[in-house]
Amino acid sequence: MRIQPIMIPDRPGDPSDDDLVTSLHAAYLAGYHEDAGPALPLARFRRDVCTHSPAQRMEAWVLLDDDRVIGGYALRFPQLDNRHMGSVFPLVVDPAYRGRGLGSALFEHAVERMRAQGRKLLLTETLTTGVGARFARTHGMSVGLAEARRTLDLRQADWDALERMIPAVEGYTLERWIGPATPELLPDLVTLLNGMNDAPRQGDLEDMTFSVDGVRAREESLPAVGRTCYTTIARRDSDGAPAGYTRVFLDAGPSAVWGEQADTAVLRGHRGHRLGLLLKLANLLWLREQEPHLERIITWNATSNGHMLAINEAMGFELFDEWNQWQLSL
Repeated sequence: MRIQPIMIPDRPGDPSDDDLVTSLHAAYLAGYHEDAGPALPLARFRRDVCTHSPAQRMEAWVLLDDDRVIGGYALRFPQLDNRHMGSVFPLVVDPAYRGRGLGSALFEHAVERMRAQGRKLLLTETLTTGVGARFARTHGMSVGLAEARRTLDLRQADWDALERMIPAVEGYTLERWIGPATPELLPDLVTLLNGMNDAPRQGDLEDMTFSVDGVRAREESLPAVGRTCYTTIARRDSDGAPAGYTRVFLDAGPSAVWGEQADTAVLRGHRGHRLGLLLKLANLLWLREQEPHLERIITWNATSNGHMLAINEAMGFELFDEWNQWQLSL
């Protein structure tokens, strides 16, 4: 058995280890079978786990039995903020090879790579029960934040009731688009993303820093990984200032059955007008018109985020599963 790095190119066209990425993805699909939510397809796995960006540098390693990939892990190192930490996803061993200490060997290797990069806090997340949670606890990790996923079954939703829930909000206008944000929208999107920094998080984390370059890179990657998104933002009528936004991501094309509700945020100076509820309902109703084949929306929330949980439950979201964000100080 040996642990070998995956070559991650700095620029398009540089040498890469696509075969190893594909094999690590296959190991991820086999090893994360307890996760009943939508799995990362290969193109998104390659972008999220094995691609550098302006905001983060990646390391990925595979565990080989002769020339066969039987597991591996990837580390994400933030570059614009939180330079004291790193996060691991995935960390996996093929189920047929478990019980031999190979997962522990990968974990110890990841910890050494963290130390080599000068990072002091390792993060990951798992379901609250099962293989991943037992592994994290056994290896000295503690729970930093409790989260839950909820789903809305669009086939069973009470659409008339949802339309009646739309609040009347004066002084703001909604603006929407499908797919990546255009260049002129990037500064406003950066402002709104940075507004998420007062959402619940682990106490050892700094505010996240979103830049125009980083958000542009993320937006431009959407078509390449077969994704699209529906975005609605609210602007204040008096000056056009961005006040809040919501987004749902999904695979492009009629085969998509899952939509993934991403952030919903209202900037502090614009709260108290029910903009969060307006944004989520307006975006959802528009999504239903455009993507009638979509079956379910899945969303994440910290269990301490009572305001957003109340909105989701009023809309009909039901508990799907519960997760822990784990941390280990090095």
